[in-house]
Amino acid sequence: MAAREAEAAQRARSAGAAGTDPRVAALRAAADRLERELRGFRSPLADREVAERQLAVLSGMSDDAVPDGAALRDALLLIAAALNSVSVLAPAVAQLREAVELFGMPRHRIPAARPAGS
Repeated sequence: MAAREAEAAQRARSAGAAGTDPRVAALRAAADRLERELRGFRSPLADREVAERQLAVLSGMSDDAVPDGAALRDALLLIAAALNSVSVLAPAVAQLREAVELFGMPRHRIPAARPAGS
């Protein structure tokens, strides 16, 4: 486990040095942490496969220069739903949420009101 932590830290350092977006480095670090902690959580979880699958999706998206914010939020939602009752994983899920939020919230366009009778 210490080797994986060292590897994640090294990737984050080299990402910053190589000019990689720091948001992407934060996303990678958060996804790595949650993946590591989930592997260490040995109790049965009904939706473990869902969380693991979505973590793999997030890891794949972190290879992009700028991941799609909507896809990040969708993956986060599924992970949070799968792990919501596991309090020991809550700090890692919160770190992942914070990393996803670095990519911004969706901007919904509100249509202008039309005058009555038009």
